[in-house]
Amino acid sequence: MTSGPSDMNLSRVSVIGAARSGLAAARLLRYHGKDVLLSEFGEEARFQGARAEMEAIGAAVEFGGHSPAVFEAGTIVVSPGVPSDAPVLVAASEHGIPIVSELELASMFCEAPIVAITGTNGKTTTTTLTGEIFRAAGLGTIVAGNIGFAFSDALLASRAKLDAAVLEVSSFQLDFTVRFHPRIAVITTITPDHLARYKGDYTEYIASKQRVYRNQYTDDALIYSTDNADADNAAQAAAARKFPTSVTRPLTAGGWMEGRKLFLNTGEGKELLTAIDEMRLRGKHNYMNTLQAALAARLFGIKMDVVSEAVRQFEGVEHRLEFVRRLDGVAYINDSKATNVDSVVIALQSFAQPVVLIAGGRDKDAPYDPLLPLLESTVKAVVLIGEAADRMEDAFNGHAEIRRAASMQEAVTVSRDLASPGDVVLLSPACASFDMFDNFEQRGLVFKHLVLGLASRSNGA
Repeated sequence: MTSGPSDMNLSRVSVIGAARSGLAAARLLRYHGKDVLLSEFGEEARFQGARAEMEAIGAAVEFGGHSPAVFEAGTIVVSPGVPSDAPVLVAASEHGIPIVSELELASMFCEAPIVAITGTNGKTTTTTLTGEIFRAAGLGTIVAGNIGFAFSDALLASRAKLDAAVLEVSSFQLDFTVRFHPRIAVITTITPDHLARYKGDYTEYIASKQRVYRNQYTDDALIYSTDNADADNAAQAAAARKFPTSVTRPLTAGGWMEGRKLFLNTGEGKELLTAIDEMRLRGKHNYMNTLQAALAARLFGIKMDVVSEAVRQFEGVEHRLEFVRRLDGVAYINDSKATNVDSVVIALQSFAQPVVLIAGGRDKDAPYDPLLPLLESTVKAVVLIGEAADRMEDAFNGHAEIRRAASMQEAVTVSRDLASPGDVVLLSPACASFDMFDNFEQRGLVFKHLVLGLASRSNGA
């Protein structure tokens, strides 16, 4: 790891936010001998153990507000969950203090080439598969970012030679990037999401995604879906070499599905990636994810036979259309990672059986209209939870039977009562998790625990 760029003052740094990324940034900075103040607006009780850890590594820490000491720093690092218009960041800008994201900070200390994958949907699957291919090729690879392992912590944990950093990158992480430079960037899809963060301005959300390629050169690569109109349009301003992907029509370059086979062309001619019947993943959205991950690997120089074998062996990721169990003829599916409307559309399109849908959480202000036709054609009933339940019920009324639940436990019980043999109970919330859970992972784990605890009706339950 390097010591960071000479033109950015990291001698004293204020880190705003004591969640996962903020703590990771503070650890990385202290590892490199920088003076650090971790400043958290929330109360200390919400961040168990944070003070003790920071004091143990020699970082100053404060909770319950931001003191004037925050502005004595040469640079401010912000956690992605802190709103861009937070008063402390506005004041920092007025003081002329540079503000960067944890993603930007970690990239300063990463000597390995970066593969950065962003988009509204598909980025976790694409990131995970890309990492699997790189590791199958014997490359020293970290897989980090929005996927649940902060980039800064991944660098600290890496002791072997690092050949590549494969990162899932959210719009929040990109908001405060300055020089972030991936050798290969991927835009999976772009559909309306996080509009509450961007004051309802979808163009601002798109602009945030475009930051993934802003610092790329003409010899870098950008992979994007040409089937998704907004991703296709967003990619056109890039200076990097462009590699489109499609599962609806053949292309002459990039990656595409033709019949029941996937093909790539990175400039060396048409290559067969795999027949889809040989894959463990199913669904056109997963074929798109596969094409994009495989392109990233081939553009990195990994041999096609290694790429193809890794693709065929890949089984998917936790919390994304994850089969939990079948009980009394009903399949229970955990799709907790579906935190936006488009993800739920994809999920519902994956089932021919009647679905009892568990949805709700913290609303993102996105319209629910795209779900309405699927509610009528596929959904047997909707069980609503969380803060968004009122708004969802207003939107869904007349399109499906609606029930309300005060907890995940009640939602699972109600869904079980509504489902018949041959049906699917699907947790696919279309919302963030923070009203009831720490994150979507915890929400999915709670759902799985409750489902696995159900007894068969044949046992008298």
